[in-house]
Amino acid sequence: MALSSDDVVKIARLARLRVSEAERGAVQGQLNGIFDLIEAMRAVDTAGVEPMAHPQDAALRLRADAVTETDRRSAYQAVAPQVENGLYLVPKVIE
Repeated sequence: MALSSDDVVKIARLARLRVSEAERGAVQGQLNGIFDLIEAMRAVDTAGVEPMAHPQDAALRLRADAVTETDRRSAYQAVAPQVENGLYLVPKVIE
C-alpha cells in the first residue's frame, strides 16, 4: 500500500503536524517504508508459533509481600481540612 502526497497531508493534519512541501516527499518515503515493513511482517507464516511475553526465558525476582511502611493515616488526616469516618472530604467541583 503506497501512500500518496494527499494521504501524507491528511495524516499530518490528523496528527496535528506541520509538514512543509519540501518535507512531504521525505515523510511520504518514510511512511511508505514503514508500511512496506508491515506488509513484509504480515507475509511471514506464523502458524504454529506460540506467542511469548518475553524473548528470553527470564523469571522475575519476587519480593516478599510484607508491609514496609508504618500506618500514618491519622497523622495525614490530622492536617487535612475536612475528614469524616476516615475519608477526606473535598468540595464539589462539577455541578
